[in-house]
Amino acid sequence: MVKQHSSFSWLFISFTFLTLLATSASSYAKSISINVFAIPSKPIVELVANTSDKLATHQITTFYQQGLPVHATLYLTDYPLEAQNEIKQMVERIAKEHQSFEIKANGFSVSPSNWAFINLEKSYQLQRLADEITLKLEPLRDHQAPVPSWVKHYPNKLVAFERYGSPNVFQNFQPHLTLLANEKNPALALVQKALHAEPPQAQGEIIGIGIGVSDQFGQQKEILAKYFFDAK
Repeated sequence: MVKQHSSFSWLFISFTFLTLLATSASSYAKSISINVFAIPSKPIVELVANTSDKLATHQITTFYQQGLPVHATLYLTDYPLEAQNEIKQMVERIAKEHQSFEIKANGFSVSPSNWAFINLEKSYQLQRLADEITLKLEPLRDHQAPVPSWVKHYPNKLVAFERYGSPNVFQNFQPHLTLLANEKNPALALVQKALHAEPPQAQGEIIGIGIGVSDQFGQQKEILAKYFFDAK
């Protein structure tokens, strides 16, 4: 139970950050919220599709069913508008240096504010990719973006935000696939119970890196580029 509570806590914090980050981006005309994300292979996407179908039987529509891409955020922050081309060039170079690697999706969780997601097991390769993206792109970010007020209550996240523009990097990195945000349908609790009894699982790969303009939920309202790794 302690582990589950901890998972809910960081999710609530992470998704609050996504909302505030996107809101802050909209208030600065020269800044844009960009999500650099890992692209999962077909078995992982199919798992999201199947889980979405189960939610749909209770009249709950996931981001996937809205046509938004399945992704695992690597680094989400604000950038000046003019940084987009340089971001693309940097991510393309990074993608050329990597090969596809295995990843496992395992489990379904719901945060206290009813964000639902499928867990991704953290791996050395995924952590290294997120770290590399963060280090290479951090110099390009909008260093004037304000610190969300909630971050000030979490010293480790405040330090991460002040240095990298995101509280969810390095030791705070928690990979996941977001299905829902702020879901109002009470039937979500029934689905959660069923999926805890039979957790969604799939073995797949991370096959590339994408770049997207993010909405208030950290979802890609516009894909700017995708770069695929060489197969192993």
